[in-house]
Amino acid sequence: MTQQPMQYYFRHLKDDLPAGIVVFLVALPLCLGIALASGAPLFAGLIAGMVGGLVVAWLSGSQLSVSGPAAGLTVIVYNAIETLGSFQGFLVAVIIAGIMQLVAGFLKAGVIGAFFPSAVIKGMLAAIGLILIIKQIPHATGYNEHFGGPEAYTHEDVHEFFFPILDAFSSISQGVVLICMVALLILIIWERPWFKNQKFFKLIPGPLIAVIWGVLYNLGAERWAPDWSVSAIHLVKVPVSNNIGEFLNNFIFPDYSYWANPQVYLIAATLAIIASLETLLSLEAVDKLDPLKRTAPTNRELKAQGVGNIISGLIGGLPITAVIVRSSGNINAGGKTPLSCFIHGLCILLSVMFFAKYINYVPLGCLAAILLHTGFKLAKPALFMDFYRKGWSQLVPFVITITAILTTDLLIGMSIGVVVGLFFVIKANYRAAITLTQDKSFYILTLNKDVVFLNKSLLRKLLSHIKPNSTLTIDASKSQFIDHDIIETIDDFLVTAPNHNISVEIYDLYEKASLKRHEDFVILKDHYDKSPSGNNMIIDNKIMGL
Repeated sequence: MTQQPMQYYFRHLKDDLPAGIVVFLVALPLCLGIALASGAPLFAGLIAGMVGGLVVAWLSGSQLSVSGPAAGLTVIVYNAIETLGSFQGFLVAVIIAGIMQLVAGFLKAGVIGAFFPSAVIKGMLAAIGLILIIKQIPHATGYNEHFGGPEAYTHEDVHEFFFPILDAFSSISQGVVLICMVALLILIIWERPWFKNQKFFKLIPGPLIAVIWGVLYNLGAERWAPDWSVSAIHLVKVPVSNNIGEFLNNFIFPDYSYWANPQVYLIAATLAIIASLETLLSLEAVDKLDPLKRTAPTNRELKAQGVGNIISGLIGGLPITAVIVRSSGNINAGGKTPLSCFIHGLCILLSVMFFAKYINYVPLGCLAAILLHTGFKLAKPALFMDFYRKGWSQLVPFVITITAILTTDLLIGMSIGVVVGLFFVIKANYRAAITLTQDKSFYILTLNKDVVFLNKSLLRKLLSHIKPNSTLTIDASKSQFIDHDIIETIDDFLVTAPNHNISVEIYDLYEKASLKRHEDFVILKDHYDKSPSGNNMIIDNKIMGL
């Protein structure tokens, strides 16, 4: 996508202005909720939303993609902050991750998303959904103790993950539960087809209604039913600024002493990989949803995300990715250009500067409901049933990825999922690369595509089924590449075939095997000419001149 003249953006202002406001209303509670789930300062989520809108929107090649803090990174962020013991140290990792993404963009690594099986990617998102659900249970019940969530537990201390959840149900705040349950009900109703088809309700995002409900309920409860109100510990706490100087003092800056910590680089690499994957997947989805079917350049997107993460890390924000929930909201609201994303970022900035005290009225139970709903959509039962219907080759990598992430961590779990996914890919290619068909005493051995050394065992097995006194045709016309090991195995069979009175015809085999020399063909032909059956083989007429 080339940069458009300013007149182009102003021409679509009537569409982009309302769309940007709708995206802002969706993004504001999500920025706060994701920061809450990540164990980071709530202001850090708002910073990431601002950078995603004000900076990445113009650097990106996508017309409709919206960037900001993502639920898919909550696991990494929480675990990283716990590991490093400092949010300022974590910001160094965010900066390094941005540099890695920027370099990857210049190296044209935008195709990286194509190398991860979709079952593994969806397994990762489902695992994150389950983590979000489990982690928000204490916030949804009003549990007062600090709850870390599943990111911090290991296989050895898995019991420490379940006990806080049980404790949460033994320490329930009725006001928080009521707020969360009604907010969750609002979000579910808002997703129903009848509501989504109404133009009025389509313009008003469900998360905004859920937040408004929580604020109005708590204000009313404080006045008329104090026992059912929510205490200050369960409300959002965003720094309130009375002037520009106080606003600027709210930004947190990195602790550069962490440059020497090796763990920072491992965390940065994990962030860069997962953030890039989520961005590229979101970008692909946005391109499909775009009514004008515009295609965003993936390498430019990686550069934009890299710059965004560098800036976000420098001023105290969470890591950024392109996010499908806000992007789809932008499209549904009628957004046409990056101006809508910019407007959403500008609205976040203005709300933080001038309306922070009103944001602090929002109960955490509302944010917990939004995250519970988000987690359910990522790990809904229909997704598991869909993979079950697709068969074992899709279901097994999906389930193993989820299990591995929940019992180890995100990077190890993804690695295990990729290995399992590749196993099924290799297995499928192994079976499909070579086929043998039989019609009485006539056999056709077909090399269907690229045949490598991994297929040698299958080839030997199929050749062993050729019965004596028969005719075999080896057809390699569909192949583009044939490994030397495959040629060698066929050569060995050709040497012994005359002893069993097996006639062989070969098409397009040796001309695709550049490692074979013409002398080898002559030796093989000479062997056949002297065999008892004599002259029963035709080897690549074009090459041999037979």
